[in-house]
Amino acid sequence: MKTSIHFSRSVTRSLIWSAYVAFALLTIPQLSRASGAAPEDAAAAVKSKLDKSQFKNVQVSVDANGIATLSGTVDLYEYKADADKKAHKAKGVTAVRNDIEVGGPNIPDEQLQKNLSEKLTYDRVGYGVAFVAIGVSVKNGVATLSGHARWDPDKDSALSLVATTPGVKDVVDDIQVDPVSIMDDQIRLQVARAIYGYAPLQKYAIDPAKPIRISVQNGNVELYGVVQNQGDKQLAYMQAMHVPNVFSVKNYIQVANQQDEKQN
Repeated sequence: MKTSIHFSRSVTRSLIWSAYVAFALLTIPQLSRASGAAPEDAAAAVKSKLDKSQFKNVQVSVDANGIATLSGTVDLYEYKADADKKAHKAKGVTAVRNDIEVGGPNIPDEQLQKNLSEKLTYDRVGYGVAFVAIGVSVKNGVATLSGHARWDPDKDSALSLVATTPGVKDVVDDIQVDPVSIMDDQIRLQVARAIYGYAPLQKYAIDPAKPIRISVQNGNVELYGVVQNQGDKQLAYMQAMHVPNVFSVKNYIQVANQQDEKQN
């Protein structure tokens, strides 16, 4: 009798489990379809977010998996990046393939790099530019930003400046933001005082947009900028080396009208 009851309960549990699994298999696809948007609805949602004049030449398609493909042209790289962000926020979109091409003027790489370098030199003047060392190189219209930023706003400002420049087809972000450190902050100020408080180097503080630039990462100092002669480059290096708690100094300062040099 006990065996019969046990068998009966086992069969009942098995039937209940089988019914549950069958119900789940039948309802999950329906729930999935109900929670997602149809491709045409997702495409319409993306188009609605791109309903601005700068996106007038952008086409949108969305496949059954919710992957949106953006194609066509825009005038600035900023618009391409903005279209990508807006598409990601559209209902029913799971991923974005950004095939938009940046039109606008075709500027020779050398000229475009010069234009961008000049803009970056004067970017965020008044916000401690002596502690920002961001450089740019251009190849086939692709601008690569590298170097060091003191704060995230410095990095964001540089990227925005380049993205809104006509002729830039794409932007590569290789900028490093210096780590947050009280010790590094103290070293940063001490190195600045050692360099700009030294009479032969005070002339580089006259133009606030063209200082000797100082980057510090965990007690390691890097110097950037352009000086008038090799002697000034060496003086800046020696002044930084004499600052307490400095572990190392890398001197990437360039001498005007000379090829880029590096000194460890």
